[in-house]
Amino acid sequence: MKPLFSLGHVAATPGALAALEKSGQQPDEFLARHVSGEWGEIPPEDIKENQFSLKHSFRPLSAYHTSVGGQAPGDYRSRPFVYLYVESGLRDFLENPA
Repeated sequence: MKPLFSLGHVAATPGALAALEKSGQQPDEFLARHVSGEWGEIPPEDIKENQFSLKHSFRPLSAYHTSVGGQAPGDYRSRPFVYLYVESGLRDFLENPA
C-alpha cells in the first residue's frame, strides 16, 4: 500500500524495544501499517482524529498489540502495545509528495 506520509525521524522508547524483543517482531511490521493508515487497536474517535491530523499535518497515532501476552476478551490493554507517532516529516511529505 502507498504511504500516506513520510516517517521522518524514528525513535523508540525502552518499553517499545522490550516489547518488540519479547515478541520477536520487527519494527518495520508496525511502521508499514502506520504509514499506510492501518491504525491498529485504537478506538473509532482516534481513527477520526487521525483523519483530521493527516489533513492538517498533525501527528497520527496508532497502537498495535505484539504477538505475546494475555488475551482477555474486551480488554485490549492486556497485551503489550507498540505505540507509533509521527514526529516529523508529515508536513514536508504533504507539501512535496514524491
